[in-house]
Amino acid sequence: MVDITHKTNTLRIATAQAIVQVSKPETIAAIQNKTVPKGDVFEMAKAAGLLAVKKTPDLLPDCHPIPIEYTGVIYRIEELTIVIELTVKTIYKTGVEVEAMHGASVVALTLYDMLKPIDKGVEIRNIKLLEKKGGKSDRKAIPENLKTAVIVCSDSISKGIGEDKSGRKIIEKLDLLGIEVNDYSIIPDNKNTIQEKIKSLCGLSYQLILITGGTGLSPRDVTPEAVSELIEREIPGIAETARQYGQERIPTSMLSRSVAGLIGETLVLTMPGSTGGVTEYMDALFPHVLHVFSVMEGNKH
Repeated sequence: MVDITHKTNTLRIATAQAIVQVSKPETIAAIQNKTVPKGDVFEMAKAAGLLAVKKTPDLLPDCHPIPIEYTGVIYRIEELTIVIELTVKTIYKTGVEVEAMHGASVVALTLYDMLKPIDKGVEIRNIKLLEKKGGKSDRKAIPENLKTAVIVCSDSISKGIGEDKSGRKIIEKLDLLGIEVNDYSIIPDNKNTIQEKIKSLCGLSYQLILITGGTGLSPRDVTPEAVSELIEREIPGIAETARQYGQERIPTSMLSRSVAGLIGETLVLTMPGSTGGVTEYMDALFPHVLHVFSVMEGNKH
């Protein structure tokens, strides 16, 4: 199965449709009057659909076992046509469109099975996905020409001892989102140096500043203090989200002291100095965190 461990849980909704066509009005009347020999057609088919949704990963090899938190079935009769709409909801890392389509298919098959003794002309038609929400399809547009800077805070790397990997990882992740890094710099773990660099970038109208390193607990880790003194509007949820994401994967993520907020109209994010740490932060926060720029323009959440 596809690796989804890097994804975050979001509300996922999918609605699928299946159509059952009967050949005579008497069949519709039997369904409505509950006189079909095999029983209450709609209730039996609904129950079968609910079971099918939960059994989807048992039958389709690539489907992940996921928590199904809601399934609903709606029927609509249009002359000799029975329209089935099945909706599935979950809060998880992957979507439920296959589960919805599988459920709708089984509802249709159950209708067929129960009606065929009284109607030899029953047909199943047009099983399709009507709508899906959550995941990539709901991502808001990434702002164009976002002036972005990446700062690496490291005494050793700034002295030429060692190679920067965390800053390069941030740049790589941003490139996948179509965001160009306009300024990339490596500076020592020095409070004044960090603040001067940030002020300089803000003065040049940079909109996004990502800082890696100096968020731990060693005596030289001063990035949170340096940034916090400059932040005008803290956004606690950003760092909280990243730490929670990391904590689900590595128990020591709780020790990160990362902070985030606005300096004027510039969003500043601090991240750990390890490659794994920045990878987790980027996966946890992007591209969703970029919605802040739309909100600052007065648009709705």
